[in-house]
Amino acid sequence: MNIPLYITFFRILCIPILVILLISRFDGQEFIALAVFVIAALSDIVDGVWARRTQKTSTLGALLDPIADKLLISAAFICLVGMGAVASWMVIIIVGREIAITGFRAAASSKGINISASVLGKIKMWCESITISLLILGKDNLGSFYLLAQIGLWIVLAVVLFSAAEYFIRFGRLVLSNSSYDKK
Repeated sequence: MNIPLYITFFRILCIPILVILLISRFDGQEFIALAVFVIAALSDIVDGVWARRTQKTSTLGALLDPIADKLLISAAFICLVGMGAVASWMVIIIVGREIAITGFRAAASSKGINISASVLGKIKMWCESITISLLILGKDNLGSFYLLAQIGLWIVLAVVLFSAAEYFIRFGRLVLSNSSYDKK
C-alpha cells in the first residue's frame, strides 16, 4: 500500500457519497455534489502524478485507477439520467463504451498486451468531467450557460466513440490475432 493507492481508494469512497448527494434534494445540494465530484475527479490527476514522481506505481494501482474513473463517471451519468439532466440513450453509449474498453483491455492483458490510456482517452475523461460538473450545477444555477452542458454532452459522445474506435483500430488486430478463436 502506498499514498497513490490510498488516493485511488479515496476516489472510490467518494462515489457513494456523490450518488447520495445527487439523488437528494436540499438547499445547496448541487454545490456540495459538485465539490465532491471535482475533488474525486482531481484525485485522479494527483494519484497518477504522485505515483510516477515517487516511482510508487503498482499493479493494483494500475488496475484500480481506471476502474475508479469509470465508476465515478458512470455513477454520475446514471444519477444525472435519474435527475432528467441527460437522455438515457446517451448514457447507455457512454457507459457501454466504458464496459467494452474495460473488457477489451482485460482480454489484451490476458494475452500479455498492456493497453495504457491514450491521449484521446484522457481528453474523454476531461470532457466528461467538465460536462458532468456543468450538469450537476443545472439550469437553475447556470441559466443560459446551461447550453454549454448540452454542447458538452455531444462532445462527450463524439470523443467516446472516437476513443473507442482508436483502441480497437490500434490494438484490435493484435488482440484478436492471439485469440483462441484463431486456433480452432
